[in-house]
Amino acid sequence: MSLPSTDVSLGSRYRALQQTIARLAEQYEREPARVQLLAVSKTRSSVEIRDCAVAGQLQFAENYLQEALVKIDDCADLPLTWHFIGRIQRNKTRDIASNFSWVHTVDRPQIAQRLHDQRPPELGPLNVCIQVNLDGASNKGGIQEQEVPELAAAVMALDRLQLRGLMTIPEPADNLASQRQPYRRLAALLQELARDYPGVNTLSMGMSADMEAAIAEGTTLLRIGTALFGPRNTEAP
Repeated sequence: MSLPSTDVSLGSRYRALQQTIARLAEQYEREPARVQLLAVSKTRSSVEIRDCAVAGQLQFAENYLQEALVKIDDCADLPLTWHFIGRIQRNKTRDIASNFSWVHTVDRPQIAQRLHDQRPPELGPLNVCIQVNLDGASNKGGIQEQEVPELAAAVMALDRLQLRGLMTIPEPADNLASQRQPYRRLAALLQELARDYPGVNTLSMGMSADMEAAIAEGTTLLRIGTALFGPRNTEAP
């Protein structure tokens, strides 16, 4: 699978990436409109975010709260939707609940409760994905597969949260078949969850290196950074 070159403008990379996503969606008999691009803008500048917005990208994801708050403020005049995809610390939940529309990394009832309690009512419900740790890696957040129903029920009981689906970050794999396996498991988990909660339909899975596998297995939100922005600025927080 070829990705957009880094030697072109952000607008050109965005258009090429959208074409790649549409082609892969059709290849795997998916409706292209059901595969949304989520631009992972951690370490990227507000200027780059604005350039993406001009090209048509309006959904952005951030890992680092303090960095994100600066960019959210800088771009407040734009109709952007902000997603939080980093680890959630208890002392950060108020700012997350107040400044983001989506949170992808809820992995314990206490965090869900704090997000609910600190969500300003005038903003409407906060969209939530439960993070699932499919490979049991200790350096990653997320719950085990068997814990999903209990946490889902806890989120659904909180009226300032809206359970949307599941998220995962699998261990890297070097071939398509291996990349597809964890995403197939997450898609099956979502299907089970949707039997109890029919409105739950979001799969946040897939990054630049494995977007084909994620699209093949049903992703609805692709978290893409490098393929859109180019190599990451490692000097940022």
